[in-house]
Amino acid sequence: MPTTIRLKPETEARLDRLAQQTGRSKAFYLRQLIEDNLDDLEDIYLAEKRLEDLRAGKSSTMSADEVWGELDD
Repeated sequence: MPTTIRLKPETEARLDRLAQQTGRSKAFYLRQLIEDNLDDLEDIYLAEKRLEDLRAGKSSTMSADEVWGELDD
């Protein structure tokens, strides 16, 4: 799936240099960056969203005893 992104000129220059010096495409490195870091980004942003929902009263928490109690059922 084609995707377009805009990079800061300095970042694009670094990416260009890396691609030229290694003989790989810029797309290779962008794909690698996304695949290697997507798990971390999901963890961070989904945790932040969960915290926002908790603070806004849109979500609730369970104590460890409640969790273990449900698992025992």
